[in-house]
Amino acid sequence: MPIRIDNELPAKHSLEQENVFVMSNKRADTQDIRPLDIIILNLMPTKIETETQLLRLLSNSPLQVNVELLQVETHKSKNTSQEHMLKFYKTFKEIKNNRYDGMIITGAPLANFKFEEVDFWEELLEIFEWTKTNVYSVLNICWAAFASLYYKYGILPVDLPQKEFGVFPHRSLDTTHPLMRGLDDVFYVPHSREWAFDTNDIAKIKDLQIISYSDMSGIHIISDMDCRNFYITGHSEYDRDTLKKEYIRDLNKGLPIQKPYNYFPEDDPGREPVMNWKSAGNLIYSNWLNYFVYQKTPYDLNNL
Repeated sequence: MPIRIDNELPAKHSLEQENVFVMSNKRADTQDIRPLDIIILNLMPTKIETETQLLRLLSNSPLQVNVELLQVETHKSKNTSQEHMLKFYKTFKEIKNNRYDGMIITGAPLANFKFEEVDFWEELLEIFEWTKTNVYSVLNICWAAFASLYYKYGILPVDLPQKEFGVFPHRSLDTTHPLMRGLDDVFYVPHSREWAFDTNDIAKIKDLQIISYSDMSGIHIISDMDCRNFYITGHSEYDRDTLKKEYIRDLNKGLPIQKPYNYFPEDDPGREPVMNWKSAGNLIYSNWLNYFVYQKTPYDLNNL
């Protein structure tokens, strides 16, 4: 089934070239069904690339999904045109009276800042609080996962000696959990982060459960017991060349960066990376949409 997005969004053309079924607003309005309403708070500097990556994963289900894009008003994007932001993104003031089946909050390259030093921190706290009453289920990705768990439980991230960078093997710690349904015994996930969670810090919170883990890169997905909030440290949404672009970018800046682990064939940056995380990413997002959004959200969102 299709994903419903603005007909002029750049991601629409890219997804159609991949034979992903996207639907214009005009066509979707004529269908007599209750689609899922999903909002994406995009904190990444590469807005258009991140939009396309997430929309691709949300499209891989039998459900019709309406997607809205949200920006923080207290931070101006430097890498995406203001024309694009004004045309396709809403502010929190514009949507705060709405209700949504699900929400995705992306990561952000902000590991060098304390949370309270981030210029949009107060606005983000307001959004976190708002999700408790206006969103049924939330996926917090990478930096957003660390920020959200710090806000809700006071859990501080652990600084890593070097960037967790590459594609790592993972396993489910709860094979009966619906989010893990259908995943292989070992599945792969890209990571690009300077922080990690301490397992002991998570274990102290009775409301939290670690549901997937890597012996190499640590905690991957944390769920609350109501399965209304998920905290994900990896990037299943990444394209084949995303880590390569980050690696080259940091090299060109003269930053200390190691080659991404288990990414380039024979560790040769001149060769095309093998994309071995695509199916796991599709399953995780499809499971979230199906088991924790579609099957649990009230039909009338006013009853949320």
